[in-house]
Amino acid sequence: MVVCGDDGLAHRLAAELRGVYGEQVTLVVPPSERTVRPPVVGRARAASAALLDRVVTAAVNRAGGGVGGAGEPTGNVRVVEAAEATEEAFADAGVERAAALALVYEDDETNIRAALTARRLNPRLRLVLRLYNRRLGQHIEELLDQAATLATGADDAGLDASTTVLSDADTAAPALAASAVAGTTKVVQTDGLLLRAVERPPLRPGQAPPSGLVTLALLSTTVNGPSGTGGSDGSDGGGEQGPLLLPDAAAVQGARGRGTVLLEQVSYAGPSMPSNRGGRGVVPSFASLFSRRLRWSLAGLVGCVAALAVALMVVTGEHPLYATYMTLLDLFAINEPALHQSLARQILQLLSGLMGLLLLPVLLAAVLEALGTFRTASALRKPPRGLGGHVVLLGLGKIGTRVLTRLRELHIPVVCVEADPDARGLATARRLRVPVVLGDVTQEGVLEAAKIHRAHALLAVTSADTTNLEAALYARSVRPDLRVVLRLYDDDFATAVYRTLRAAHPYASTRSRSVTHLAAPAFAGAMMGRQILGAIPVERRVLLFAAMDVAGHPQLEDKTVGQAFQAGAWRVLALDRTGRDERRDDRREEPAVEEAYEDGRAGGAPGWVWDLSDDYVLHKEDRVVLAATRRGLAELLGRRSRERAGA
Repeated sequence: MVVCGDDGLAHRLAAELRGVYGEQVTLVVPPSERTVRPPVVGRARAASAALLDRVVTAAVNRAGGGVGGAGEPTGNVRVVEAAEATEEAFADAGVERAAALALVYEDDETNIRAALTARRLNPRLRLVLRLYNRRLGQHIEELLDQAATLATGADDAGLDASTTVLSDADTAAPALAASAVAGTTKVVQTDGLLLRAVERPPLRPGQAPPSGLVTLALLSTTVNGPSGTGGSDGSDGGGEQGPLLLPDAAAVQGARGRGTVLLEQVSYAGPSMPSNRGGRGVVPSFASLFSRRLRWSLAGLVGCVAALAVALMVVTGEHPLYATYMTLLDLFAINEPALHQSLARQILQLLSGLMGLLLLPVLLAAVLEALGTFRTASALRKPPRGLGGHVVLLGLGKIGTRVLTRLRELHIPVVCVEADPDARGLATARRLRVPVVLGDVTQEGVLEAAKIHRAHALLAVTSADTTNLEAALYARSVRPDLRVVLRLYDDDFATAVYRTLRAAHPYASTRSRSVTHLAAPAFAGAMMGRQILGAIPVERRVLLFAAMDVAGHPQLEDKTVGQAFQAGAWRVLALDRTGRDERRDDRREEPAVEEAYEDGRAGGAPGWVWDLSDDYVLHKEDRVVLAATRRGLAELLGRRSRERAGA
């Protein structure tokens, strides 16, 4: 694996590939990368960033020296210094022999130029690009994939030279949203569904087992209490007492005094925010144009006019249409006076004129209300009265906009706070009908306007670390038990803030994360192949989640879900039902999957069935999501496993 970059994401990505996947990594960085940093706020933050570079670089170099402790992978990192990603730099890094290349420079043009060069040098190379422009990224992805297909003469389906374009904002948003909702960043997402790994303590005598989609692991007996999945207290060298990944039903039933790691769907149990159901645009419905009182007034006037028309028809004996026409003329005061006519006709004319006077203010009120409704339809909403249990989102920049979209996809009520009236995320908030408070969050009264005292969580994702930290401290002074999630620039600063806030508020949930820390797993998974959805650590081991076709894998093809399950290696979790509708008529003899299609159990995403029966037979046309260990996934993919026997 080759990683090219000029900021902390390159170091974090190299460490992720080495520490999680056990890959051999070559890191290409500029010669001045350790000394020249992007502008930061304050000397303390600059010193922290410099310290982070030294620590990460030293850790990466130490990792490349050999095998670590028990359970550590055997991958290594080689550092190559190059001012630009040129052909000479790629030759030194061994791109011609590499399996994958990640280009994570901050500049989009630099990444595109390097990708074109790398594709020419190695058409079979798997490329991962970091681009902020998503539309341009889609075109570049198609262009590079087509170039690889033409250069190798292979079909796209059988070619592993895929191109994946990612943005750190898009990859970090799901983890930030999950932190605000579920208090964890150990999540896996697929087709709009967000899953998390939850650690459960050992069961007490007589206690019912916890509910979840599947049991991913049994924790080691040395882990006491919910220290979070992926803690370092367990040991892989503990034999039967160590963590057991992907246990079978017998192992789960026989486990005593051991915690479990369950896979659950991330959901929100708080109140929902009213949404614009009338349509996706800003055109309001008739009911929203006028208030209820005005609608009743209009209905009353229409009823009175109809009664006058009926009365005139009875008095004069005219045709109903003619009687209605004469009533409207009297209503608008444009009819001739009823001189020398019957007394009843004259009284009806006076009543019609009186109704016309009453109609004028009602029509004026209707016009004013309609204009006001159209103005507010395109304006920013204010937090409604009585709102509670929502998420307060600070910042609607690049990261904040992605997080806002993700939270609304999960149907979570959000109140945004933004200081810049021209921020890019205001258009998204207006389209999603999300309340927004315009103002500097450091000023008094801004967080109160966002109903922070009744909020479920605070998610601070502005571009200024000091602003995020100040908002978190002030929110904690208002609500000591408030869940707080901070976006910070570098990992050292994030760790220091997390430890301090956790010590000051031990009973409140606190998460501080850098964007590079959250984005690196997605980039690493893309380098392993498009089938990798994510990875979740379990003590010192790791579970990988992958989506793959059953075809070409004899361990899965023509076997039931129960037969395909290999304890400690891999387990099928879900079936992709997209594109299977045309095959359902040929598979009516398979009631397990048909029943899952009909009742839509597990509340999964539109394309997946997450509660497959063990009797369902996997066919070569199927596509599944499975959880696997590093060794198990390497066996499924036909790759040579480089992990130790204990990994």
